[in-house]
Amino acid sequence: MSTDTSHDMRRALAAGLSGYLIWGVAPLFFQTLDFASALEIILHRVIWAVPLLAGSLALSGRLRAALGVLADRRTLLTLLATSSLISVNWWGFIYAVNSGHVLQASLGYYINPLMSVAVGVIILREPLGPWRIAAISLAALGVANQILTVGEVPWISLMLATTFTAYGYLRKVAAVDGRVGLLWETLFMLPFALIAFAWLQTSGAGHFLETPLQTALLVAAGAVTVIPLLLYTIGVRGLRLSTMGLLQFIAPTLQFSIGVMSGETFETGHLITFAFIWAGVGCFTWSQIRRERKLEALAEET
Repeated sequence: MSTDTSHDMRRALAAGLSGYLIWGVAPLFFQTLDFASALEIILHRVIWAVPLLAGSLALSGRLRAALGVLADRRTLLTLLATSSLISVNWWGFIYAVNSGHVLQASLGYYINPLMSVAVGVIILREPLGPWRIAAISLAALGVANQILTVGEVPWISLMLATTFTAYGYLRKVAAVDGRVGLLWETLFMLPFALIAFAWLQTSGAGHFLETPLQTALLVAAGAVTVIPLLLYTIGVRGLRLSTMGLLQFIAPTLQFSIGVMSGETFETGHLITFAFIWAGVGCFTWSQIRRERKLEALAEET
């Protein structure tokens, strides 16, 4: 391995790791915004993400590529759908954080890759295999345990996992750069965000410019939205799929830790639910590693 390649891999690993770490500790940031509703926080995520994304694309020479999406009606319609899905996902996550359900958010993002496997098998006709069957089965058992033993439907977890799985599938179909896609998604939301922002401010329910600290925190919501995505983009381009597959569980693990340390209810029934999910995650990860090793072996043979 050349020095340049090694340096690029270290850079990609640092970027990918940093992106997932930010996503993992994001609940701590959004908890400081408990003075605002989930809706108001989303409005500011959208409003301030747009100039940050546009600036990033301009600096990297990708702004023309973003404008080129206008010529592709199918891609625009797909991004309109993903815009709706990610807005619901953002609302669900912020609602979970600010209503004391970080553990449910964590559970949702553990379930997400396992749900993606099911979608890949059903819709994309991807091969299943025993380890993936085990992963999906264990995730289903975990959700069933939460309903039967704990006595609650983990609707926040299921909503976060479902919307992000559908979002990931449609973004894969759209096949556009992560930043370009997110720019269009936030642009689709922007008119509604600006109207809702104006309504909140004029009705006295908004908190923008109320105090310097609150204003700074609301503006920072845009950066917390954009920065981890940019880091993730660098990581996914320079790392193996199996490496990114392992890194993606850093975020829900940190969220889980935050939920437990915040004093959220975590009894034996909850532990059993997470045990099933963690076992499913282990099976999923092992299947990813095995699959990549087989692909590498085939590539060497040819």
